[in-house]
Amino acid sequence: MREYVAAIDQGTTGTRCILFDLAGSPAAAAYREHRQIFPRPGWVEHDPLEIVERVGEVVAEALREAPPGRVFSIGITNQRETVVAWDARDGRPASNAIVWQDTRTAPGCREMIERGWEDDVRARTGLPISTYFSATKIRWLLDNIREARELAASAHLLLGTVDAWVIWNLTGGPRGGAHVTDPTNASRTLLCNLADLEWDPVLLDRFGVPGKALPAIRSSIAREPYGHTLADGVFGARVPVCGDLGDQQAALFGQGCFAAGEAKNTYGTGSFLLEHVGENPVGSSCGLLSTAACAVFDERAYALEGPVAVTGAAVQWLRDNLGLIGSAAETEAVAASVPDSGGVYFVPAFSGLFAPHWDMRARGAIVGLTRHANRAHLVRATLESICFQSREVADAMAADSGRSFTDLRVDGGASSNNLLMQLQADVLGIPVIRPVVRETTALGAAYAAGLAVGAFESTDQLRRLWKADRTFEPEWDDDRRETAFRNWKRAVERTRGWIEEETGA
Repeated sequence: MREYVAAIDQGTTGTRCILFDLAGSPAAAAYREHRQIFPRPGWVEHDPLEIVERVGEVVAEALREAPPGRVFSIGITNQRETVVAWDARDGRPASNAIVWQDTRTAPGCREMIERGWEDDVRARTGLPISTYFSATKIRWLLDNIREARELAASAHLLLGTVDAWVIWNLTGGPRGGAHVTDPTNASRTLLCNLADLEWDPVLLDRFGVPGKALPAIRSSIAREPYGHTLADGVFGARVPVCGDLGDQQAALFGQGCFAAGEAKNTYGTGSFLLEHVGENPVGSSCGLLSTAACAVFDERAYALEGPVAVTGAAVQWLRDNLGLIGSAAETEAVAASVPDSGGVYFVPAFSGLFAPHWDMRARGAIVGLTRHANRAHLVRATLESICFQSREVADAMAADSGRSFTDLRVDGGASSNNLLMQLQADVLGIPVIRPVVRETTALGAAYAAGLAVGAFESTDQLRRLWKADRTFEPEWDDDRRETAFRNWKRAVERTRGWIEEETGA
């Protein structure tokens, strides 16, 4: 009988379950999308019950497809910052989940910044005040959703990021489900003190969040399981749930970046470049985030992170809004049909700029257009925008940490695009390494859950399991690289502060 570790990867656009064998190779996988709900400009929501349904569907399908075997343990990884509020008695959500991309809290963020809170909040959490993070979303729910207020008043309210919601449901829900999160998710809320990785009472008071409604913060790799699936549940057995990581820290772990100076970039709806910085947090003066990384059991680990709001979503925009491509896969051939972008630069600041700018008032722009520009130039400029945004983050990391990484490990759906990865090596001027297993977010969750139960022995063993698929070496000379990047920065400046009044749109 085969032996597996299960990873449930609940992402922004869909949910995936992968069963990994004990050599770290996928044995079976399933994926389902869920709806993206846009009630107003700038608002992005998900249906929490639909997410739970998709979790059940992908688990059942993966179990059907896999050769018969035993599931040792389960790891959860998730879209971070997205907030769910629900009734502890029956699991009924108080509202749709408010997604990390949502900008409805922009006016409130601006008010907090103007009140002088930002320096203290950043010192405590490693994060700036931004619509990106969870605390302002929770505050909005309590201010605007009557059911959430009533549940809080009656002490029946449960709050959490998506990992907490999924784990609670997997481990029994109203029948005694575990209400837990981990440091990698808690450190994204604006409510967790980065130094001790506990909920900060000053911040709970400042944001008006009831601490009793929040999940307990447990280790990302749990010696004692958070809980077990029910015997009559989707796994059909009592299986320990003992790994919990936010998606980007899971990818860092799945890429084998266990030591200071090792870095990865994940290309999804947005892109997320993380550098492991060791056992102590490193503050940023260059617009990056200080965040918890996945630590083994009760150890501590931290990372610098540069989140970019729109990368893969820019490709979706080309497809869905402009009709310039029929699928994301077409971008490689279309962009390769021209030698460069023809002087066109596309800054996809659809919901403002994240790292290193943190400009909620920025909006997207295409500059450098001439009659020479055509569809292929715009598609290529879109791919280049992904790479330039990562270069901005990489430069900020070098300034903050005092070192430049010598290569970059890459993953996520867009890493399959060979031209994009070559452009990334060209723009950064360092090798870009793509692994054999590209679903490194799920792999990181599986590694965590496997370590928890002894299915994997150590991180040294995990390093040996990681294998490179292809290395992309830079081909641009320094002059082309720096000229292109200088022009990119000029384009970014033209998007800054575009919205004069904060409306959340």
